[in-house]
Amino acid sequence: MRAAALAGALFLACIVCSSGVSAALCAADSTDFTAKVRYVNDGDTVTLQDGRRVRLIGLNTPEISRDESPSDPYARAARRALVELLASGGNRVLGRYGREHRDRYGRTLAHLFLPDGNSLTALMLQRGLGAAITVPPNVWNGECYFRTEDGARDRGRGMWSHPRFQVIESTRLSHSASGFHLIGGRVERVGVGRSNIWLDLPGGVSLRIDKRDLKFFEGLDPADLNGVWVEARGWIYRRKGQLRMRIRHPSAIEVRSM
Repeated sequence: MRAAALAGALFLACIVCSSGVSAALCAADSTDFTAKVRYVNDGDTVTLQDGRRVRLIGLNTPEISRDESPSDPYARAARRALVELLASGGNRVLGRYGREHRDRYGRTLAHLFLPDGNSLTALMLQRGLGAAITVPPNVWNGECYFRTEDGARDRGRGMWSHPRFQVIESTRLSHSASGFHLIGGRVERVGVGRSNIWLDLPGGVSLRIDKRDLKFFEGLDPADLNGVWVEARGWIYRRKGQLRMRIRHPSAIEVRSM
């Protein structure tokens, strides 16, 4: 099965077009399974015919409301786009597992590709209907996903045209904030604890780097970030009266000259 899947992926890595052969968008180097999608849960999660719920690696789309609160802007547009993309391939996909196969919710973690070889994650990012994320140890294809997002952000496509998805200064972040955000601020203090590195931003917001993740931050001396303006992406949570964001990979934090 593995050999057959690999052969299929190598064949699908290119699309034959009128001008010759061009590489598919963020194509797979190999695949582990083929499947049919039964249902699209939201912009980054689908349910396969066999019942498995798959969270697309490398993509975070705006949240559809699960209760009485409103959905994020572009959440339903992202789901509609994923439905349409899947329909274009007869709802059939090729899958490549991440190094970590399941998340804490029991969902399968995988990169999914259309029969023409294009990455669904990349196609959604190209339309500006999701943000690129890298969650170790599933780091494969991350650079391609971020390059694709950069193109959409530069053009203000989709969600990137909306104020909700612009970088917000840490001092302007609501104390009731939660969920995925892009935040910016000048590091006021670098703290080193037993298990974590803390980058404290103005407004009572802290970025947390678990020391177990430092292996992904090759060459980083956290002390060098003191006084530096940084922009970070991730999920906001509240602990001990403070807003925090865990930073697990260098792609989630950028140093800006301001």
